Parts: sequence; C-alpha cells; structure tokens
Amino acid sequence: MSMSFQNKVVIVTGASSGIGRATAIQFAEQGAKLTITGRNEEALHRVAEECESMSETKPLVVIAEMKEEQDVKNIIDSTIQEYGALHILVNNAATLELGGIEYTSLQQYDNVFNVNVRAIYQLCMLAVPHLVKTKGNIVNISSINAMCAYPFSLAYNMSKAALDQLTKCMSIELGYRNIRVNSVNPGIIKTEFLKRGGINNTMYNKVMEYGKKTHPYARLGEADDVARVVLFLASEDSFFMNGCQVPVDGGRHCLSL
Repeated sequence: MSMSFQNKVVIVTGASSGIGRATAIQFAEQGAKLTITGRNEEALHRVAEECESMSETKPLVVIAEMKEEQDVKNIIDSTIQEYGALHILVNNAATLELGGIEYTSLQQYDNVFNVNVRAIYQLCMLAVPHLVKTKGNIVNISSINAMCAYPFSLAYNMSKAALDQLTKCMSIELGYRNIRVNSVNPGIIKTEFLKRGGINNTMYNKVMEYGKKTHPYARLGEADDVARVVLFLASEDSFFMNGCQVPVDGGRHCLSL
C-alpha cells in the first residue's frame, strides 16, 4: 500500500474536533498540504499545531460557517490562492438536530440540510474545476443513519441519506472526468458530536452503552478508525472504488436492531 500524500493538497472541513481532527492529523502524517476549516477558531488552531508537529508544515486555517455561501466559497478560494491546486476534498462538517416528525421544526430541518447537504453541494461544485486538473477525489463523511432507520434524529438521518445519493450521482457524473467520489458511513463513534447536538451526559452514556449492544464488534468506534478509511479512499490504493458507501460501524449495518 502507498498511503503517501506528499505534496497533495487536501481540504478537511469540520476539522476542529472528532473525525475531522483525526483525519487532518493522519493526512499531515502522510505529508499532505492541508486546509482545515471549522467554526471554533481556538480549537482549529490547536489542531493546526498538532498537524505541524507531525509534518513541520502548518495547515492553512480557514474559519467558516458552512451555512454561509461566502464562507464556503472562501474555503476554495483561499486554498487555491495558498497552494495553487486541489487534490482531495473531505466533506466532514455536519450538524445534528434531535427530534422526530412532530418535534423537529422547519427551522431545525433547514439548519441541518443547509450544513449537511447544501454546503457540501456548493463546496463540491466549486471544487470540481480544480479536481479535474489534478484527477482528484472527494470523500464525504456520511453516517450509518443513512442506511439504518433511527428514531428522534429524523432531519439528520434524511440529510445523510441525501448525502449518500449525492455521492452516487457525482460518482457517475465525475467518474468520466477521472474524479472519484466515495462516502464513509460511521456508526457510533466516541466523539463530542452527539453532545453538541443536544444530548446531555446522562443520555450520552446511555447511547454509548446501547451502542455496545447494537454494534457486533467488541467495542465502539474511535475517530481514528474512520480517519484511516478516509485516507484509504483518498489514496491511489482505492483507485477503482467510485460511488461507494463504506460502513465503519463494527457491523451495525448488518443487524436488524
């Protein structure tokens, strides 16, 4: 395997914590030139320092609110201005709103779809002309929730299903132009994402315990588990994989629970 990204320009959105942070650090270890984005400036700069300690090259930090069109555009513009090219786009930034059909407001629905779908659509649209030049690729961070029905996170589940369909459609359209598009579908991963979505510590611990029963493997997932698959899909080792949804869930998608 040749998991080297020396001199490859990589954008990782939502890189200030969790899966995005782990992905950025692993790309840095493999020599990538990074743009990392997020809303939390302080946390993002900490990640940049971690990446620099791995590669002696400091990532470009772009503070961005994914609901803002100009912020999304600035991610691409700043990257091209800094590096002159783009090879890999990792769409990791996402948000969560809890609630079912009776308790999820249209405002919450719009918030989820603006971040989880619309912003990614815009970012891919802007990235494609640059990826065509480098024969690059896109990796979308979806969710097992796109494959399995879960209660009380309806808007989020729908947004990730939409992202999987976007992945498949783009893979067909862009495959003929030598751009691959794949997605990673994590199960329950031990990050702060659920807490930021409104789950308190007590409920978070219950979800983790429940996850141990519904994920056949012996433990729950770690951010690094997902990051390793992202790097594989972004690398030349997966050169004939296109339009794939890859579960990283310890086998959860195989169960009917």
